[in-house]
Amino acid sequence: AEPPGVAGVARVSRDGYPDPTQFEPGHKYEDPKSDPKNPRWYVVDLAFEKAFPRVIGLPELRDTPGLEQMMVLRKGSRLSVQPVTEEEFNIVLGLAGKG
Repeated sequence: AEPPGVAGVARVSRDGYPDPTQFEPGHKYEDPKSDPKNPRWYVVDLAFEKAFPRVIGLPELRDTPGLEQMMVLRKGSRLSVQPVTEEEFNIVLGLAGKG
């Protein structure tokens, strides 16, 4: 999405485990330096909870008071599974109900 943002809520349904694609020859996520005895990449399984009525874009998140320290908004962070505080979560839920 442009801009990238938050589209809904999911929960982690399985703890992290080695990403099997890192060991698959020819797979776009293959990592020849990864060793099955010492994997470099892990994944988690997610379970859908709900979709928001709109995507909350990164610019809006950055401009929202109370989200200044949100990990996903920090410089150098990648958009992926990131922890949020309960306060941040509630602010984002509030944004989802607006507009």
